[in-house]
Amino acid sequence: MELTNRKQNILASIVNGYIRTGGPVGSKSIAEAAGASPATVRNEMAELAELGLLEQPHTSAGRIPSERGLREYVDNLMPAEPLSDNDRLTLDAMLAKSAFDPERLPGGAAHTLASVTRCLAVASAPSGVSAKIKAVQFVQTSRRTAMLILISSAGTMKTKVFHCDFDLSNEIMRIFFRVLNERVVGRLVTAVNRAFIQSLAVSFNDLALLMSPALLALLETAQETVKAEMHVSGQMNLLFYPELGPGGARRVMDFIERQDEAAALLLSGRPGRVQIRIGQENGHNALAAAAVVSARYSVNGADAGAVAVIGPLRMRYARTAAQTAYIAERVGEMLTRVLREE
Repeated sequence: MELTNRKQNILASIVNGYIRTGGPVGSKSIAEAAGASPATVRNEMAELAELGLLEQPHTSAGRIPSERGLREYVDNLMPAEPLSDNDRLTLDAMLAKSAFDPERLPGGAAHTLASVTRCLAVASAPSGVSAKIKAVQFVQTSRRTAMLILISSAGTMKTKVFHCDFDLSNEIMRIFFRVLNERVVGRLVTAVNRAFIQSLAVSFNDLALLMSPALLALLETAQETVKAEMHVSGQMNLLFYPELGPGGARRVMDFIERQDEAAALLLSGRPGRVQIRIGQENGHNALAAAAVVSARYSVNGADAGAVAVIGPLRMRYARTAAQTAYIAERVGEMLTRVLREE
């Protein structure tokens, strides 16, 4: 839709006021900022309401932006808010505790975003759906137990401790390492299913009994690698936003606990750009009063996972988008570096 400059300025002022206070914005405060009379501003606000860009709460003479108005603001009126050098240093320092640890990094990313945005934050571990097995390693943990470590091309590392009915030796550990790396490295993780493990066991002939515990551990770690593991932080932050409605924070948290649905929402965005979804655009009743800002990250040039912020409709969109994009970029860089060093 085409809006005059005055209407654009008034809509932007109302959105900014709503984000700042969470309440309706009156014509008087807008008139002072716009250098126009309150009557002129009221007329413009009435026309913006007719266009579906503003709403009037029942108990107030002021206006708040509708979801359509927020979308117009985000798409066409919102100024960029790039991070300063100090902002980036702060985020890097917060990520430092989990940096370059593939198991802890997604959780660290979610905690960092939740802390700086005062919202709920989610980060998915790298998806193993299209990943290949990069290496299989073994560490003996006791006389009859060992740990299998599966490293994927997506930057994930999954472990499984398994027990043997026989004493382990250096020679047996070397057999585990050599045989499995020869057979599975370079193979898609999704291809390591129960049928593949059974066929592999049959092909081992006399070694089948010896390899059985390691094969079962391999199957379990492959299944764990494929799962879309979600890390969540800042759940309590949602309690400070009453506009989410009665039980709104609980509904959002219940939705996030349904990890498959949450992962589908996060991973539906386009790689390389920040996606902002407002209210009904999220496609879930639990998020109807919420905004979601998400960004995908890549590992070794391949799309791998995502980070997201979930908060009220009066979110600081430009600021949150910049923070989310930076965290996604850093997570991808760190996981790529870890993968290349292994």
